[in-house]
Amino acid sequence: MASDTVTRRLEQVRAALSGLRARLPGLLPSRVAGWILGVYAASFLVLVLGMAGITENRRGLVEAKIVSLSDQAEFLANVLAEAAIPEEASEPVLDPVAAREVLSRLQTLYVPDETRALIHTPGPELVADSSFIAGEIEQSVLPPPGVAPDEDAHPRGLFGRAEEAIGRLFASPELRALLDRSREAEVTAALETAEPQSGIRRAPNGARIVSVTVPVAPIKAVVGTVTYESYDLEALIAAERYSILPYIAIAGAVMMLGAILLTRSIARPIRRLAGAADKVRRAGGRRVELPDFSGRKDEIGELGRAFTGMTNALYDRLDAIESFAADVSHEIKNPLASIRSAAEILPIAKDPEKRERLIRLIEHDVKRLDRLVTDISNASRLDAELSRETVGRIDLKALLTDIANLQRRDARREIAVTVDAAPGLMVAGHEGPLSRVFLNLVENAATFSPEGGQVRVSARRAPGSQGRVRVVVDDDGPGIPEENLQSVFERFYTKRPEGAAFGGHSGLGLAIVQQIVTAHAGRVWAENRTGPDGARLGARFVVELPGAD
Repeated sequence: MASDTVTRRLEQVRAALSGLRARLPGLLPSRVAGWILGVYAASFLVLVLGMAGITENRRGLVEAKIVSLSDQAEFLANVLAEAAIPEEASEPVLDPVAAREVLSRLQTLYVPDETRALIHTPGPELVADSSFIAGEIEQSVLPPPGVAPDEDAHPRGLFGRAEEAIGRLFASPELRALLDRSREAEVTAALETAEPQSGIRRAPNGARIVSVTVPVAPIKAVVGTVTYESYDLEALIAAERYSILPYIAIAGAVMMLGAILLTRSIARPIRRLAGAADKVRRAGGRRVELPDFSGRKDEIGELGRAFTGMTNALYDRLDAIESFAADVSHEIKNPLASIRSAAEILPIAKDPEKRERLIRLIEHDVKRLDRLVTDISNASRLDAELSRETVGRIDLKALLTDIANLQRRDARREIAVTVDAAPGLMVAGHEGPLSRVFLNLVENAATFSPEGGQVRVSARRAPGSQGRVRVVVDDDGPGIPEENLQSVFERFYTKRPEGAAFGGHSGLGLAIVQQIVTAHAGRVWAENRTGPDGARLGARFVVELPGAD
């Protein structure tokens, strides 16, 4: 039975430790935060241990001092009860002269240095003082002119005042009452209660005094008190303060080492990244070598990798813009050159048939130029549209059905478009751009399909990939040459089937498809449908997108 209980306890402890390990990433959200918290926690721990040691030493010091003073005061009180109370008196009374004589005889042995012994009779009235007997004169600094003596009762420095304020803040009400208690109050309490009184109180000059007052009571009546005051507590506390210096030095060294490490591991890499960002800004599009933090596994490494990726994406975008501008310029020059040649020949052409053919050529090239400008404008605005539109959940079956219906209404040839999509397929994305993806693919497939052909659109879960959706668009056309399976997605690729009108397409449709799919964290590729004999039966375009189930 006991072994079963122990086993259950061990299992509970293991479960608790496992839960703590699982929650640690949330408690320490980052490696950098762990570094900072660890360094300063270590420094704080060193200070706490040092303060705890000093506090414990001070508490033991005060207790030992009170025990020592109590022994001395009780011894002197017992001697006074035997030697300073007249036997012939009707009631026990402390003889002041005898009390001073006893104190004078015992002062050398039982009143150490930095200690003061005082004897009071009821009243209370001071009858003997070891300082006066030894010929010492109590000295105190007078307050400035016009200042009452109790207005400057604690002429201590700023550090002393701050220490006293903090000590009072954490002290108990009883301890605060003892600190504020005067010598007369302590003696009065001992006379009234017939119990010894002890504690730490303040002298008029603000110094801390360990004080013990013991009643002199030969039978039951209290005839006086013996007070022992020790004035060396401040010196002992000062020595204890010096003992904390090693702790402070260790804590300071830990903090400085931590600051250096944090500077090297955080501030310097961030400064290097900032300098690299400034170089990129001033480079004017030229590539700048970036600092490599790929080896780091903390947030600085993540920041460096993100900065490198962002900068490379910026360079790629600049290269793409430059390439796009060159392609646009080349594509626009062709219809413009054709229009200029036709316009130059038209005035000198005398044959009406040739003039009509030149006019139709100009109209065709103008339409071609207009289509190019429109498609180029749409392609250039695509990034802005993707950034402005809201990402939502899109029902893929409904979207593909609407596109198929639109293609059937707008088709100039008898091309059948069928949709076979599994219900409940949802993707996350921008509905407008994704509609353009599948519309471009269906129109492209319809263009290559022969008269009476069929375009088949299907949507299923992507095999072997978690949460991804695959859309396949098949046609009955001639297929795609193997060497062009990648180049069909390049801008201005316009290789059309035989018999298609020249200039009827801008060659941007599939490039736009690839750009939109890539922006949605998907991929698109082209392949051929083949029969058992290896002959091409048509082209196939496949789009994979992340699902939104």
